[in-house]
Amino acid sequence: MLTLIKLMQSLVGALHSEGRPGQLAAGIVLGSFLGLTPLVNLHNAVIFAALVLLNVSFAGGLLGWAVFVPVGFLLDPLFDWIGHSLLLAPSLRGLWTSLSNTPIIPLTNFNNTVVLGSLVFAMVFALPLFFATRLGVVRYRATIGERVRQSKWYRAIMASKAYNVYKLFRP
Repeated sequence: MLTLIKLMQSLVGALHSEGRPGQLAAGIVLGSFLGLTPLVNLHNAVIFAALVLLNVSFAGGLLGWAVFVPVGFLLDPLFDWIGHSLLLAPSLRGLWTSLSNTPIIPLTNFNNTVVLGSLVFAMVFALPLFFATRLGVVRYRATIGERVRQSKWYRAIMASKAYNVYKLFRP
């Protein structure tokens, strides 16, 4: 329960922060990669490192991860079909052979249909998700953001002890 409260505080703090909407949107996109693709893969380690090292919203990344995990499970049959179609395409056979002979690439599990399909889907879905999320944050801040700040719910979350401790360690 405490983790859920911290996630809500991070999300609300990110929505109302001075950070650019693109930073929040980029964090959500990176989190969507983590949620849509199977977790234990090399590309997810790279994506998590990017989420930590780049100037994007970490709270947005955690939100994207949490939102897209169930979506990823629901879309597994689609991911399997995409991966199966790509792996068995005769025109791509040479590509898969050369990639499997490359030193690090086989660690990505690209030969798994769900991994390949979900990664391709996430890459295609990333740009529309980024622009839609950025537009949503801009509109939220322009329309209802101030009303939310004045609500009792927002003030209760921001006044909680966990948020005050979080603010102490925030750069």
